[in-house]
Amino acid sequence: MSGLPGASSAGAEDGPFLMPVEDVFCLQQGRVVMATGRIERGRAHEGDAVEIIGPGGNATARIAGIEMSRTSIGEARAGMNVGMRLRGVAADAVRRGQVLAAPGSVSACNGFTADITLLSEEQGGADIASGDRLCFYVRTAAVWGTVTLPEGADVVRPLHGAGVTVALEEPVVLQRGQSFAFRHHGRAAGSGIVTHLPR
Repeated sequence: MSGLPGASSAGAEDGPFLMPVEDVFCLQQGRVVMATGRIERGRAHEGDAVEIIGPGGNATARIAGIEMSRTSIGEARAGMNVGMRLRGVAADAVRRGQVLAAPGSVSACNGFTADITLLSEEQGGADIASGDRLCFYVRTAAVWGTVTLPEGADVVRPLHGAGVTVALEEPVVLQRGQSFAFRHHGRAAGSGIVTHLPR
């Protein structure tokens, strides 16, 4: 499930580079790692340094090459589906759900507040109470988290919404306005928008 819409808009190219990692491949007996994904914002060039941030920990690497449709290109920009060949990082340090980002431009969070809306019962929505453990889908990441309802609220019912606080079991890169989806009891249960991040 993808993140913010509008990644291919003109303004998206002006921000710092960010690419959610969809798949990871090992090349040249593991000496080179290739991360594939769709660039959400910014531009990247061969030789650029990047941070790898998100579930599983953080690392740094350098872009050894960029491929698009099996053709090497010197620059990639927002909206492109590409493969980034990375040097200086172990294969097990890169995984789906992380992001490649311009150094210092983003950080990962273990929690957030959000406005959520539940699906109907027919679509899979079910009552959600404080303390329920849900699986949250943010960009390419799937991370478990525990939801807390506002004081005085016992439950959120299907087709209703609420402002909630979420404590994640692994950190993910988030921003205000970030869209996400979540599952409950193994079924699609609803969606939400991040409204606040911890400082």
